[in-house]
Amino acid sequence: MTTAKGTAGDPALDSGFFGHPKGLSTLFFTEMWERMSYYGMRALLVLFMTASIQEEGLAFTVAASTAIYGLYTGAVYFLGLPGGWIADRLLGGQRTVWYGGIIIMCGHIVLAVPNDDTFFVGLILVACGTGLLKPNISALVGKLYSEEDVRRDGGFALYYMGINIGSVLGYTVCGYFGEKIGWHWGFGAAAVGMAIGLIQYRKTIGNLGTVSLKPESPMSENGARIAWRVIAALAAGTAVFTWLALSDRVTINPVVVSQYLAVVFTLIFFLYYGYIYFMGELSKVEKKRMWALFLVCVASACFWSGFEQAGSSLNLFGRDYTQRMIGSFELPASWFQNVNPMFIIILSPFFAALWINLGKRLVSPSYGMKCAVGLLIMASGFIVMFFAAQAAAEGLKVAPYWLITTYFLHTVGELCLSPVALSAVSKLSPRRFAGQMMGIFVLTYSIGNIIAGLLAGNFDPNNVQEMPKLYLQIALFSIGVGIIVGLVSLKAKRWEGFDHKGSVPVATDTP
Repeated sequence: MTTAKGTAGDPALDSGFFGHPKGLSTLFFTEMWERMSYYGMRALLVLFMTASIQEEGLAFTVAASTAIYGLYTGAVYFLGLPGGWIADRLLGGQRTVWYGGIIIMCGHIVLAVPNDDTFFVGLILVACGTGLLKPNISALVGKLYSEEDVRRDGGFALYYMGINIGSVLGYTVCGYFGEKIGWHWGFGAAAVGMAIGLIQYRKTIGNLGTVSLKPESPMSENGARIAWRVIAALAAGTAVFTWLALSDRVTINPVVVSQYLAVVFTLIFFLYYGYIYFMGELSKVEKKRMWALFLVCVASACFWSGFEQAGSSLNLFGRDYTQRMIGSFELPASWFQNVNPMFIIILSPFFAALWINLGKRLVSPSYGMKCAVGLLIMASGFIVMFFAAQAAAEGLKVAPYWLITTYFLHTVGELCLSPVALSAVSKLSPRRFAGQMMGIFVLTYSIGNIIAGLLAGNFDPNNVQEMPKLYLQIALFSIGVGIIVGLVSLKAKRWEGFDHKGSVPVATDTP
């Protein structure tokens, strides 16, 4: 039996978990329970915020609720940038994941307390904790394998299976408790899930050996001291600002904040991308590949602005306009979101085989073309929703298969775009800027999520006649961007400078 060589050369990293290092089992179950808590809580957010006072909700407007949802999900991805830096320079991956999980659990506990004033405190804690845990636990998976270990892709495929199992658990358990028993019971179930993940992580952490036990590029003692002071100051500033907002000393309009933040994140993306392109002393080949990668980034931001309607406008459509009765049991609206991870589990092997077979037949679309196809397929889901919304606008509750078909198309689009985009970043980025380029690419997730929240704000339950127009606008915009990216990518294939045979990305985590 072949022994894997981890980056630390630890003999404990053997083939003890389905032929993979034992450490993968630790990360598999930790991530499974973390995703259970994250997706379970996220599925309830917009439903809880828009529910009336009589339904024990917050009675926020749809525009405010979806803007907050977009800010929260966008912040989760943005905070992964400092989270990765803290692991690399201050704590090491293992400890950063541990502390991140604790903060996430505390956030869910705060959300579980039936006190509306602490709601935003819980969201901030979960976002900060996820920023610490999410990028670093994925990095730990990669560090279990040497660069020559042929099991790496299989290990990530197994790991992502855990992510999607966790998603199904979260939507099912937290969705049921939140909608059928009480919102805060749902948030409490998320806290229990994260607690199980933490206990499992602590009990089996020995499986990881010395992998990322210490920072990869530690700061000097003085530099670390300054860094911790800056982090403490930022935490204190956030706490003070939150207190001012909760005590009504500062008024925050979430829609306006989302609009400004979308602009800020977009400017950061362009400035950083431009800095590397113009100041990075790149060769002609590297500059061409940067143009090809830029197409992928544009497609990614637009894709997630549509795909992330799942937790906002599509979630509300499932609650208000979809027939959910099976006999005497009413399906929780959040259960429809189970369709995405279930289809990912079913379809991932077929898509892996698709890229292999295309390569064997010498059909190798560029990264941009694959992303354009994913964007167009996702857009077709909103064409389905256009017809569903027309029926709803006539006062009818539509059959569940409309939403299921939409989620199916979105999943197919995700499998075309998301893993391909990650592969493109790893292959097209200049080697010396690989880490920074991945950080820049993550900004497309943040931009897409914030825009998704703003778009979903146009979902007006008091003006149902406008609902088909909303979905048609999203579909037409996505189709337009997809066509442009596809046409430009015909030339981008030459910019990429290599064929795509043998490049088989694995199923990816959904944002």
